[in-house]
Amino acid sequence: MKAKEQKIRSLTLFEGSILRQAVVNAFVKLNPLHMMRRPVMFVVEAGSVLTSMLFLHSLFGQAEESPGFILAVSIWLWFTVLFGNFAEAMAEGRGKAQARALRSSRRDVSAKRVTGPDPGAERTLVAGSQLHRGDFVLVEAGDVIPGDGEVVVGIASVDESAITGESAPVIRESGGDRSAVTGGTRVLSDWVIVRITSSPGETFLDRMIAMVEGAKRQKTPNEIALDIFLAGLTIIFLLATVTLLPFSIFSVRAAGQGAPVTITVLVALLVCLIPTTIGGLLSAIGIAGMDRMIQANVIAMSGRAVEAAGDVDVLLLDKTGTITLGNREATSFLPAGGVEARFLADAAQLASLADETPEGRSIVVLAKRQYGLRERDIKALGARFIPFTAKTRMSGVNLDGREIRKGAADAMEAYVTERGGFFPSEMRSIVNDISHRGGTPLVVADGARALGVIQLADVVKGGIRERFVELRWMGIRTVMITGDNPLTAAAVAAEAGVDDFLAQATPETKLDLIRDYQAGGHLVAMTGDGTNDAPALAQADVAVAMNTGTQAAKEAGNLVDLDSNPTKLIEIVRIGKQLLMTRGTLTTFSIANDVAKYFAILPAAFAGMYPSLAALNIMGLATPQSAVLSAVIFNALIIIALIPLALKGVRYLPMSAAAVLRRNLLVYGAGGLVVPFIGIKLIDLVLATLGLA
Repeated sequence: MKAKEQKIRSLTLFEGSILRQAVVNAFVKLNPLHMMRRPVMFVVEAGSVLTSMLFLHSLFGQAEESPGFILAVSIWLWFTVLFGNFAEAMAEGRGKAQARALRSSRRDVSAKRVTGPDPGAERTLVAGSQLHRGDFVLVEAGDVIPGDGEVVVGIASVDESAITGESAPVIRESGGDRSAVTGGTRVLSDWVIVRITSSPGETFLDRMIAMVEGAKRQKTPNEIALDIFLAGLTIIFLLATVTLLPFSIFSVRAAGQGAPVTITVLVALLVCLIPTTIGGLLSAIGIAGMDRMIQANVIAMSGRAVEAAGDVDVLLLDKTGTITLGNREATSFLPAGGVEARFLADAAQLASLADETPEGRSIVVLAKRQYGLRERDIKALGARFIPFTAKTRMSGVNLDGREIRKGAADAMEAYVTERGGFFPSEMRSIVNDISHRGGTPLVVADGARALGVIQLADVVKGGIRERFVELRWMGIRTVMITGDNPLTAAAVAAEAGVDDFLAQATPETKLDLIRDYQAGGHLVAMTGDGTNDAPALAQADVAVAMNTGTQAAKEAGNLVDLDSNPTKLIEIVRIGKQLLMTRGTLTTFSIANDVAKYFAILPAAFAGMYPSLAALNIMGLATPQSAVLSAVIFNALIIIALIPLALKGVRYLPMSAAAVLRRNLLVYGAGGLVVPFIGIKLIDLVLATLGLA
């Protein structure tokens, strides 16, 4: 499955199978019922039908133009419609290729339904499609999880490569933020009891396939607004063009000379006046934007979520796993006065031998590396280990009459004083100094005697500071969220380069922070994976839920990251901005390139009535027919030329909004003015050389 997923994600821009199907679908989409949803291209299709009828009329009656000219215009108008349909079909085809890979992993499996969350409960073998929300199922090693749900009993290793493409198994267990499981994934070891949280046909995998295929894709508010704008322009130009025919007939009769403009030329003029380029590419741009999210292994629950990501100006980022590596490491032993560093390291290592956390293992390794303390025989020591609890906030070991403990500074101070010991002021100074520098202090004590402090470093990810500089250039404010104390949070925030931080965060403070920013007119994005994150995710404008998180978090989010990588939020914002920028730049290019078409067609259409209009033929086009045909051909070819850009997206560079606007106006605004003059002239030269017009 992993190979299949990776193959889909590495599809070339014009994959052979997708290309062939897109050509077929381009003709299928000529259905007027489909075309009516795209007003600009519907008008072009109507013009194609009209010119086709004029061509047939020219074969059997008196023609307004030569049959060859009418046929050429008609063919290129049909090409314009087909190229626009082809762009949309290509974008859809890439998404459907993703869906085929996902669908291949979805199959109806047998499920061991149990009467409750008890492994000894009565089992009934049923089809997975017969399960309903609230049912309990037992899933053992080798079984496929029959539906979306939450682990309520047990712990197991699960292969999720069917949806993430990653071969490494993950742990799913009850009672935490990693309890959610997805239908279609396989349990590799142990067993779990899962409470089903989805109805038949409504699993996460089903929703993924539907979104990828675009079956449930609705136009976003921005798309609808742009569609209305394009439709308005089309209506204005349609009314203007329709009035030109009686006006030209009246002008010819009044002047007693010349010839009125023909319907064929008027249709060509209309098609070149309306924004056909963006009209043909608009749908493809939106679909391709969601496709780029999918390639980043993020499932967007709506196109609106992708667009909102592009408008975000505040990012809320968890410290652990996003800004820092997440596994704190012991970096030094700082003994109290009168205590040797080796004695402190020995006690710290003894207290950490049974500690399987990354921090505990790093303490053991540091003592080995600095003082050669190794090869401890736990059985010979007769040690009784004391596990960490949230209540005591410490752990340790009892051996040979000693009670060695390590833990949070305030808890350890209370522990020492309760036993009649003294907690020296220098220890408090060491603890405060470590906190000020962004570290985490762990105090070590042997009974009533405080021995010293272990310094744990929260390692900031390499390159994260540069990422935040880029975000600042993009006009995005970054806010780090952490449960640490304010001193530690401030130090990490300064090292990472974030703009602000929220320390000792709770679900309520997160929610209040989001609301405060939104009240100030900001759009906020955040990530989350736990049930306690659900309220804030529901409030955020862009909410990225981790696939490993709880069902509540995934239901509250409008984007789901299959890789469960909190850093992905930065990439999501970039993809959203790229979508908006691609749409804006191609709209600018489309409107700008109409100017050259005016200079090509207007002199050709009306020079017969107003010879002075020949002065506008600044391109020196060979004949009126060549001018009209060159503009129509260019109008069709520019759509096919811009399809790769619409599918890949305009390259996004981290810079201010003003700089982006200047750059795009220069490249796509000025380019939209210049390129058509060159293109139309080259086509005219080819037509003239071949004697086709």
